[in-house]
Amino acid sequence: MLAVSLAVLAALCAAQPNPLVDLLVYRAEGRAVVEGSDLYGFTVTEWRLPATYPPFAALLFVPVAVPPLPVAQALFAVGNVALLALLVHLSLRLAGRRTNPVVPVAATALGVWLEPVFQTLLFGQINLALACLVLWDLTRPDGARGKGLAIGVAAGIKLTPAIFAVHLLLTGRIRAGLTALAGFAGTVALGAAALPGASADFWTRRMFETGRVGKAWIVDNQSLQGLVARVLHTPEPGLWWAVPAAAAGLLGLWLARRAHRCGREAWGVLAVAGTALLVSPISWSHHWVWCVPLLAVLAGPRGRWPLCAYAVAALFTARSHWLVPHSGDLDLHLPWWQQPLASPYPLLALGLGVYAAWRLRRDVRPEPPGAGGPRLPPSAGAPAGGDRAGAGRNGGPPRG
Repeated sequence: MLAVSLAVLAALCAAQPNPLVDLLVYRAEGRAVVEGSDLYGFTVTEWRLPATYPPFAALLFVPVAVPPLPVAQALFAVGNVALLALLVHLSLRLAGRRTNPVVPVAATALGVWLEPVFQTLLFGQINLALACLVLWDLTRPDGARGKGLAIGVAAGIKLTPAIFAVHLLLTGRIRAGLTALAGFAGTVALGAAALPGASADFWTRRMFETGRVGKAWIVDNQSLQGLVARVLHTPEPGLWWAVPAAAAGLLGLWLARRAHRCGREAWGVLAVAGTALLVSPISWSHHWVWCVPLLAVLAGPRGRWPLCAYAVAALFTARSHWLVPHSGDLDLHLPWWQQPLASPYPLLALGLGVYAAWRLRRDVRPEPPGAGGPRLPPSAGAPAGGDRAGAGRNGGPPRG
């Protein structure tokens, strides 16, 4: 299964006119570091894609700029497949599921065709690496040395994983949360020491330029802002998005804390991930690689959610948001009956969040003193709820 799946994937990538297009941005960032040029002043490809990550990420991209492009593309593709296998393994560990090697291998073969994973592989994105950093850190014991550091590094590469540091603090794991914040601060300091001009540019100006990342209203964007913009038929939803986003953020973090106190740590992690994807101004569809741990938890050891797991797998494979009219600005003119097809991921996260709130309204167990919550085997019971940019639209790939 895995060999056939990867062979078909390789053929599809080879047939693309611009395979692993985001890798070109990463290579340009690495070259900008080596050559000392303006990190945030260039654009590459016909879609004029710019750098959007913090300077620390550009330092990590220097090795990507060294080999010839075909070699870099092959290494990146193989590396992402390996990261998918690692994410499957970590997801099964999060779900408390122990299996023989056949299950993770088969899950990797099938996981390639989940739309967020496929898009990540096709564009040469780093979503799988970030998810692995965060999930590896969160599945370690609370007393593990350096717990939280990987989350801080992930936040230094792309800002959104910082919400997991907040989650650690809110659930009483103060040392791990502070370690995550210290790790993030270290990446900022390292970026400032190596690239002082680019750091000042990013932290004072570029990080606030949402439009630089892409158009928030296109179907590529599966965040709450994208959903609201398309429903209201406006490119600038303003408070119509900001207020629900704030409410969703508070609800998601509350759900995560409550799930942790109930001993359902897996659902707490998923609540935080879903919250980050919802409230981020732009969450391209390939950011939703957290569908892999979601499916692992739904199909967990107790087997209480098999039909739900099949339904969610179908949703993340259907690619319904690519089937609605989306050329030019047609995303802003969709009729009401096409709106659910255009925003499947945020609607799923919102629905799971509401269901989780209902399930967890009374199910709270007292925390042992100083433990920050019980460490019980994860179980189903409380579901939950990004930067990749849309390209110059009209056929361009999303990016970020």
